[in-house]
Amino acid sequence: MNKSELTKLLKAVKAGGMTIETALDRLKHLPFEDMVYAHIDHHRSLRHGMPEVIYCEGKTVDQISGIVQRMLAAKSDILATRANEQVFKAIKKLDRRAVYHQNSRAIVIEQKKKTPSKGTVAILTAGTSDIPVAEEAAVTAQTLGSTVRTVYDVGVAGIHRILSKKDVLDAARVIVVVAGMDGALPSVVGGLVDKPVIAVPTSVGYGAGFQGLAPLLTMLNSCASGVAVMNIDNGFGAGVLAHRINLLGER
Repeated sequence: MNKSELTKLLKAVKAGGMTIETALDRLKHLPFEDMVYAHIDHHRSLRHGMPEVIYCEGKTVDQISGIVQRMLAAKSDILATRANEQVFKAIKKLDRRAVYHQNSRAIVIEQKKKTPSKGTVAILTAGTSDIPVAEEAAVTAQTLGSTVRTVYDVGVAGIHRILSKKDVLDAARVIVVVAGMDGALPSVVGGLVDKPVIAVPTSVGYGAGFQGLAPLLTMLNSCASGVAVMNIDNGFGAGVLAHRINLLGER
């Protein structure tokens, strides 16, 4: 249940259009609902401004479907990350509005369309191979209500490429930079802008990249100021943080 739904419910009780007993029945699963294999945090939207997100890896299709079904009944938007086609087919049967973003492996169901933010989240990648992680960040931020602009394959091997996108950097309120290999792009961007930069290391690279550990250490040791670093391949976390920073400007 989100703030809007709770407000409607309280107004209905106040106006006499809903009994207290009916309202209590609607509220009985706050703050969470026990499904044995999951405790769905229906209260999260009221606390965080966004509903609980379903991480699909490690869960069965039946478990994911059960969680989605209960969240839909509670009028929650659905964002399911790291999902495959099998999971999408099962969710599509529950709600025809379900959309599968194949590059990011994310499934989205929007109960109500949001007004896009005035501020923009810019999402950059060093290479084309980094796009899946960047797309996870983009879908996450867009689902939460941020306006997103993406620029892909502008890594430091051709520094002129990122320099040619200075207008995109200047127009953004917050910038997400996704990079594998040497992980140098966030430092370059951090040295060009006066806004928050969120660096996301990816597991893209050869053996000495250690599945993303090398770019992670590069980003943590950035000499540019104002660069925050997410975990390896964590596009979702970057999308959430970018959206929250973006919201500060909206207020």
